[in-house]
Amino acid sequence: MANVTVIGAQWGDEGKGKLVDWLSNRADVVVRYQGGHNAGHTLVVGDQTYKLSLLPSGVVQGKLSVIGNGVVVDPWHLMSEIETLRGQGIAITPELLVVADNACLILPIHRDLDQAREKAAINKIGTTGRGIGPAYEDKVGRRAIRVADLADREALEAKIDRLLAHHTPLRRGLGLPEVDAAALLADLLAMAPRVLEYARPAWLLLDQQIKAGRRVLFEGAQGALLDVDHGTYPYVTSSNTVAGQAAAGSGLGPKGPGYVLGIVKAYTTRVGEGPFPTELFDDVGRHLGEVGREVGTVTGRSRRCGWFDAALVRQSVALNGIAGIALTKLDVLDGLPTLKICTGYTLDGAAIGYLPAGLRAQAALAPVYEEMEGWTQTTQGARSWKDLPANAVKYVRRIEELIGAPAALVSTSPQRDDTILMRDPFHD
Repeated sequence: MANVTVIGAQWGDEGKGKLVDWLSNRADVVVRYQGGHNAGHTLVVGDQTYKLSLLPSGVVQGKLSVIGNGVVVDPWHLMSEIETLRGQGIAITPELLVVADNACLILPIHRDLDQAREKAAINKIGTTGRGIGPAYEDKVGRRAIRVADLADREALEAKIDRLLAHHTPLRRGLGLPEVDAAALLADLLAMAPRVLEYARPAWLLLDQQIKAGRRVLFEGAQGALLDVDHGTYPYVTSSNTVAGQAAAGSGLGPKGPGYVLGIVKAYTTRVGEGPFPTELFDDVGRHLGEVGREVGTVTGRSRRCGWFDAALVRQSVALNGIAGIALTKLDVLDGLPTLKICTGYTLDGAAIGYLPAGLRAQAALAPVYEEMEGWTQTTQGARSWKDLPANAVKYVRRIEELIGAPAALVSTSPQRDDTILMRDPFHD
């Protein structure tokens, strides 16, 4: 198997950064294919911590890294992140980083609109306020400015006029000042040479890499349950986060994604608003948040915490064609005398084994739990299956049974090497 696609199988924040970083050792190319700088990955390498929100994790490993056409790119944030990594000793060059020339840009007007809407909303979505949603709206509305447009001043001027014809009435309605078109054009032209240095037809590059036998690792952002079609709509992100998007968001065909590895936390967390059937408001919930250090990399917001929801992950396995999972943060459960796993729900007194599409039905779900005995020994830092306590092994095996997918890896700390490998995704 040449390629691997890593996706979050819950609501994001499952520890994808560490696993992508770990798998990068086995890959030649790493690709981001959706989202924007609203999703963060934290990589811990020795005593150095890298916080990425737009750059593919492969840059830390020195692997060819691609920002695909499915990503919306804030050029100012991109340059800021590149400079931050340079300050940590990671040199970002056009030989290391490629930005798809047909990727759409996030502009300051998108951020303004995002924040103003969220502030005015009665029922808040809980966005990061970074302009990702409005940027995708303009992409679908066929008025977005793309990376390649930065090389053509005449086209850029016309596109800004078209864009502002849409945004000006929205800004008036929200009490925002009108945009100075000339100032926006000047800002983009000033930024253009810095961004265009990295711009290439990413689809062509990836096609060449695959034909040359290179291994490609596709790095997803957020989680499958935040997918704009298949997640807890409307409390979702603005892009498709499921594994199928790896093909469309990179310019490769449907065979491109290869082996799909679902990253699954040993419990469940969520940031922002929306339904969460297994959410805990007791001491156990506080324990998970504190021991698991459940704070968003990008937002700094505390994550909501709850028991592992096998029904949700089982749904993700089906939606993404997950071949195996990587179970993360098992060590956070150390010391809990009793563990619970949600196996399904009841809705208005009837049993249901999946998350329904209706908002009212999602909010009315009652979890059905089965209990398991916990373990007192530590799992932190375990690097082989035999190092795990017997009850921890039973817990992992029960999760495998309930979700219908095997565990390929188990992560036992944020450190790169604290990983138990059962199946190598690149060779499965």
